[in-house]
Amino acid sequence: MSKLSHLNDAGDAHMVDVSGKPVTERQARAEATVTMSAEAFAAVMDGTAPKGDVLAAARIAGIMAAKKVPELIPLCHPIALSKASIEFEPGDNRVRIIALAATSGQTGVEMEALTAASIAALTLYDMIKAVDKAAVIGDVRLLAKSGGKSGDYRAPQKESPQGREPATRAPAKSSGRPKPSVIMGEVVGPRAAADSRREAFRAFMTRNRLRPTTWAKDAGIPSGEILGFLTGRARGLSSEAAEKLARAAKVRVEDLFR
Repeated sequence: MSKLSHLNDAGDAHMVDVSGKPVTERQARAEATVTMSAEAFAAVMDGTAPKGDVLAAARIAGIMAAKKVPELIPLCHPIALSKASIEFEPGDNRVRIIALAATSGQTGVEMEALTAASIAALTLYDMIKAVDKAAVIGDVRLLAKSGGKSGDYRAPQKESPQGREPATRAPAKSSGRPKPSVIMGEVVGPRAAADSRREAFRAFMTRNRLRPTTWAKDAGIPSGEILGFLTGRARGLSSEAAEKLARAAKVRVEDLFR
């Protein structure tokens, strides 16, 4: 059995000395889920939760948490993250949260990814508890990691209510360090352009008090077009959907993303 690295020869807890380790590209991906009532799920998707935009709050909380791990977990090293991101996969009255952390350093970022997913889930619960106090947080686990002495890891498949889930792929090894961009003070990776359009679109909806389901109905498109874009499942809106939404809001298409 492998020795616990956070215990010294005397059995005392200590911070592992990583000074002799090489600097390598490291990534980790973790997940958590929040299962809730149909009413709470509708509030999340429609943006009508009492506290406001549930997913936006959970995303920022998760990213902030990834940078606070050494303050929360005693023996973790301070790490300069090159990327921290949160994505959501809503469906069947639950929201799956996927957190990604990356760095170029001497120790891994598994705890950063797990903490980000966990805090995003807790924040999501806090945002909906006025509607559903019985919401359940679960399935917190490491999905994949790459880099470091121990090599790559991929979580085993698990059974879901709809059948066996697809295998989780380990994060792809980077051929070079990604060029991070900054949005709202948070470091993000090459998806910055799509993310900035999404946030501009979300801000347009907030300014104009537009609800996804109502706006989609007025525009004559499926509400999933808007929700998929807002939650990160889709990288963008189709040109046809964007034109119809702009027409329903009585603005130009470009105004949707300013």
